Amino acid sequence: MKRRDFLKYSLLAGTPAWGAPARNANDIVFLGPDKIPLTRLAIGTGTLGGRQGRILGIQGLADLLHFGYDQGLFFWDAADSYGSHPHLKEALKRIPREKVTILTKSFSRTAEGMRKDIDRFRREVGTDYFDIVLLHCVTRADWPEECKGAMEVISEFRQRGVIRTHGVSCHTIEALRTAARTGWVRVDLARINPAGARMDADPQTVLSVLAQMKAAGKGVIGMKILGEGTLRSRIDQALQFALSQSSIDCFTIGAENREELADLIRRIPEAARAASRIPQAA
Repeated sequence: MKRRDFLKYSLLAGTPAWGAPARNANDIVFLGPDKIPLTRLAIGTGTLGGRQGRILGIQGLADLLHFGYDQGLFFWDAADSYGSHPHLKEALKRIPREKVTILTKSFSRTAEGMRKDIDRFRREVGTDYFDIVLLHCVTRADWPEECKGAMEVISEFRQRGVIRTHGVSCHTIEALRTAARTGWVRVDLARINPAGARMDADPQTVLSVLAQMKAAGKGVIGMKILGEGTLRSRIDQALQFALSQSSIDCFTIGAENREELADLIRRIPEAARAASRIPQAA
């Protein structure tokens, strides 16, 4: 994307009113119809397909989660494919389970696979329940048919109190559009940033679908806020963009050390103030 287009999306796509209150990384947000409490910023645990966990190791990532918790961040974003469940288990040795909100994801598409996954995930993390479970990386427009068995098992576990809410992470615009009109989806994890980097479509197209989700009462979590690292030189603009979207409830970013996480926490209030000064787009 050309710089002028990046700036156009950064400065004109926002929708907050003038003088909106300051927002912080550790603000508490109640997500979706089940009102799951979490923080505006989630600590991601899967940078570049799990590189973060490999670099830091189990204790190192657990220490990073502790550092975030001490700064008021209690939303942890994990997945089976990230290999980060043991890291969360280590972190929970020093933090009460009920004090954090844990999201995890499964690639299983069948009832049998999902049942095994959820039981295994609970052992790996050392928890009786998950706050949010997502079908990971759906791509087909007909994914509800593909994932019917897995969805039924997730719904069953929600009725039993093992899962508090559920949804999908989408990796094509077709899958995202299906998620917007699928009642089973209570939470969606969507790729969004002002450059269109590692996204399903251009920012305005994705935002139009996310607006439909919000209108339907779904919770929306943004991911790829920094375009999987491609927007490291434009962090403030990328954060400003995310914070200016009324269709995004919160977002996840993976930091690989304390300095990176502290920098994000520091930048977010100023980015929010900048976003609040943007007039509504026509």
